[in-house]
Amino acid sequence: MTAWNEHVTAALLGTERRDPPVLPEASADGGDKPGRLLDQAAVLAVRRRAGRVPSVEAPEPVALAPVEDAPVVPGPAAARLRRILSGEQIRVLPEWLEAAAGRGFRVPAQSLPDLLERGRGDRMLRPSIARAAGRRGVWLALQNTDWAYLVGSGDDPGGGPEVWETGTRNRRVAYLTMLRGTDPAKARKLLRETWATEPAPDRTAFLATFAHGLSLDDEEFLESALEDRGKDVRQLASDLLARMPGSAYGERMAARARACLTAESRVARGRRQTWIRVEPPHAHGDDLARDGVPFHPSGSFAPRSGGAPVGTRAAWLREILARTPLSTWTELFALPPMEIVCLPIGVAGWPGGSSPLDDRESDGRDVHIGWARAALGQHDAEWARALLKGGVMVDEPEALADLLSVLPEAERDAAAAGLIKWVEGQPDLLRVLERVPGPWTGALAEAVVATLAAAAERHTRRDDHLITQLCRLADQRLDPAAASRLDVLEPAVPRAVTELIATLRFRDEMLKELAS
Repeated sequence: MTAWNEHVTAALLGTERRDPPVLPEASADGGDKPGRLLDQAAVLAVRRRAGRVPSVEAPEPVALAPVEDAPVVPGPAAARLRRILSGEQIRVLPEWLEAAAGRGFRVPAQSLPDLLERGRGDRMLRPSIARAAGRRGVWLALQNTDWAYLVGSGDDPGGGPEVWETGTRNRRVAYLTMLRGTDPAKARKLLRETWATEPAPDRTAFLATFAHGLSLDDEEFLESALEDRGKDVRQLASDLLARMPGSAYGERMAARARACLTAESRVARGRRQTWIRVEPPHAHGDDLARDGVPFHPSGSFAPRSGGAPVGTRAAWLREILARTPLSTWTELFALPPMEIVCLPIGVAGWPGGSSPLDDRESDGRDVHIGWARAALGQHDAEWARALLKGGVMVDEPEALADLLSVLPEAERDAAAAGLIKWVEGQPDLLRVLERVPGPWTGALAEAVVATLAAAAERHTRRDDHLITQLCRLADQRLDPAAASRLDVLEPAVPRAVTELIATLRFRDEMLKELAS
């Protein structure tokens, strides 16, 4: 009989009938038999538990963090990152991350937890984190479900082909995006196999990856998506088809557009010249809706720059022109884009006393806005340059600002500088600059500094809002070197300008640390 069983028997019979056994390390002296029984039973219980083999399998050890390819940022840059994450100039964090990743660096391991926690509450920051966090960042995110957003949020979905079968939507989108860059046909085949069973939001997200490697090989799939039950899917499919040169969709839109815009010869001041006669669509059918032109396009009731609302027919015209291949017009008018955008448009005063165009329905502005949208969607730099330089859309500065992204990088600053000079002192200035991504350098930086200097010199109550908002945009986009040109304004400047100068200096030091 074991010592444990002897103690159990003594307990059952009672210590008056059965003396409890004496353990070797215990003493039999004393008359408190029940107390000795309990003390020894406690010792035996601890021994039994300490020697017991677990009945469940031990958890698998966590895999070691992978070896990093990219070097960690230099020490001063790492110290500055800690300052940023602690709250100092936190708005420059995306720029720090992009600059570090662009120079081939990664975030120090010690800063990863704070950085991943920051990304948990800021979705806009996640792509930048994914590019700079390195392999250890993804490994760390796999250990904490709160940080799982990082897996699949960048260009690397964090796995192989099994990601498409078992991954989250974000990881599947990342995988499909990667595949569209290397093997678009395989990506299309995978999506076709599961298309019917995917929820509408997922179908929209997956279809958006077709922007990568888009070609006529995708036309059949996208044409079928025009019949999809999801509104966003149908709209996205039509937008992608509009960007596809040589598609049947483009031919359908070109036929509609040629019915709206025709070339007419007219004599004015003894000279014969070509005019554009405009006749907006009179009806909206199912075929137009199927091709992505809704009955009430977005903004169809928004006020024009001149104050009058945009009519439904004019909105249809804008949508059709925006989806028409721009080559349609160079073929029709046999002129380069710069000359086409400067052609007069028939609005009133046609022979016979009747206008081919009711100015309550449309005017030349609608034609130019349609062309501007087409240049943006088709990424046509020649048309963008013509619309920016032609002077025909001075009253549509926001639409022109969108075209800046289409120009070659070397041309953008000068074009943007010219654009903001047109609207200097007007409420449109801030709305234009919001559409101009950074960095603002060269002529654009000079124009922004000049605008700030003029407003600070006047410094009226009316200028306070302009200065504050312009400084808020400039602190992240303006070339840090501009701080020296703003120094001459101190000390008699608004507080917003002083804070802008401090931010520019901070950014300047930050970028120099990452460049070392």
